[in-house]
Amino acid sequence: MRRETGTTLIELVVSIVILSIVVTAVMMVVVRTAGSSADPLVRVQAIAIAESYMEEILAQSLLDPSGSDSGAAEAGETRPVFDDVTDYDGLSDTSGALDQAGNPIVGLEGYNVSVAVTDTALNGDPAKRVQVLVSFDGDPEFSFPLTAYRLN
Repeated sequence: MRRETGTTLIELVVSIVILSIVVTAVMMVVVRTAGSSADPLVRVQAIAIAESYMEEILAQSLLDPSGSDSGAAEAGETRPVFDDVTDYDGLSDTSGALDQAGNPIVGLEGYNVSVAVTDTALNGDPAKRVQVLVSFDGDPEFSFPLTAYRLN
């Protein structure tokens, strides 16, 4: 007697069902990944912007070199001539990230940067608490705060 070989209809249907479940699961992962692929880029750029602003601010003197530490930028004083940490208090770049000279950085127009500088003390020594907050127009719930302290 000769035995027939091959697959039965039931085996074929079970194989198709298993294959469709696997393909569906893989496609769900691909769709989720593609939908949020820009998020890491936005986050990395926001971190770089915040660090850039913070580095610029912390490189400044703790106190105004002219001796008139009024608590904010003096009248007519703009970012390119800021000479102490406190001058940056209230800085708000809402039309995109700017370089130190005040020029827009191409490709970063969707980011908003604000700076707050407050007086504080660390271990009894006078200090300034600097907070740089970067947000993104494309995601109203996204904001990245970076905080540092400047001591004498």
